[in-house]
Amino acid sequence: MYASELKLDYPILSDPDKQAATAYGVVHAGRPVPERWTFFIDERGRIAHIDKTVKTGSHGADIAAKLDELGVSKKK
Repeated sequence: MYASELKLDYPILSDPDKQAATAYGVVHAGRPVPERWTFFIDERGRIAHIDKTVKTGSHGADIAAKLDELGVSKKK
């Protein structure tokens, strides 16, 4: 619902029980809340890049730059 309300054209993950966060290693012993990391998943479903230095003030631009660097074509 949240993604459709925002009219996003990409999937987002809701993970209230932290199963995915635990599997990706962003929740671990001594860290009850997830690390603020961004995972870039390629078309084959593999992790192409992990940004572990997310800066909230520039993250949108940082994501756009990384997608360009990874060769992801821009939406028309």
